Amino acid sequence: MALIVLLRAVLLSEPDAGWIGALTAVFIVVHLVGVCSLRAPFARGLWLGSLCAIWVAMALLGADAAYVSFGLILLLMTEFSLMPAAVAVVVITVGNVLIGVYVRGHLGGALVGSLFGAVVGVVAGLGFRILFSETERRQQLIEDLHRTRAELAESERSAGELAERERLAGEIHDTVAQGLSSVQMLLHAAEAEDLPPGAKDKIVMARQTASAGLAETRRLIAALSPADLVGRSLVDALERVCARAGSGRCDVRLVLEGQARSLPMPVESAMVRLVQGAVSNVVRHAHARNAVVTLAYSAGEVRLDVVDDGQGFDVAVLDDPAADSFGLNAMRTRVEQLNGRWSIESEPGRTVVSVTFPLDPKEQPR
Repeated sequence: MALIVLLRAVLLSEPDAGWIGALTAVFIVVHLVGVCSLRAPFARGLWLGSLCAIWVAMALLGADAAYVSFGLILLLMTEFSLMPAAVAVVVITVGNVLIGVYVRGHLGGALVGSLFGAVVGVVAGLGFRILFSETERRQQLIEDLHRTRAELAESERSAGELAERERLAGEIHDTVAQGLSSVQMLLHAAEAEDLPPGAKDKIVMARQTASAGLAETRRLIAALSPADLVGRSLVDALERVCARAGSGRCDVRLVLEGQARSLPMPVESAMVRLVQGAVSNVVRHAHARNAVVTLAYSAGEVRLDVVDDGQGFDVAVLDDPAADSFGLNAMRTRVEQLNGRWSIESEPGRTVVSVTFPLDPKEQPR
């Protein structure tokens, strides 16, 4: 636009064409500096003010600076919010009219030309605003998509690691630990028999070795088990999970029904993981105010319910391979692997995740 002003000044032999050319060069340099290097709001405000001052100087020298004012209107429409930009456009338009009357002496032509240029500039500026806004929105969507994919990949990796750790802990508990415990009991019984002194000493040594191996195995199982469960009962572990999850916007509490019993380590580990995953979903996605975790012991089974008063969701997504429901499907798989039963119900204001495991009649209350 500035070059058009300079070209008209030269072709029309304006008396101050030299000054107009100098101001045009300054205008272009200032414009390029602002576009390429200025980012701070205060600096960009000074930049726009400088451009407007140069435009006024060019117009007062007799140049047809309406072309420059059109470019300024576009800049102001894209740099400022809508209301300040509208005020700036009115000021520039009034300035165009006054300068046109002062320099040319024609009110009608200055008024029509200034208004026409302002309308075209505003329409074009609004179009650019919409284009920039849509571009930013799409860029934000792309960034959100990349971040969500990274979080999902990390979640899947972590869930896979946890599942493998729990599987190893269960295998070690059911095979090595149980075997060493049986060996220790048999050696303890053999130790009470009437044996030669040499044989009895060897049995005592073997029993002590088996005991040390069992202790080391239990430490290994503890290292592979959920941290909340180490050194605690299942009830204590669940209370800790609920207290930690309920420290934010959602109140999470544990309710115990019946008399707690000793459960197999894989089942206790799975229940801790299930509560961790369920209350995490409630806090992060359900927008709930309250959640209740109920652990209920009965004669033949133990039941775990997680109930919240959040917004709910469509449970049909669990059967949709394209849906983001990895966490819930991982919970269901873990329950089914331990011969448990799983169900989930959801509607606005209430979501219930229920898990039930059978109890061995030999398991004693604590």
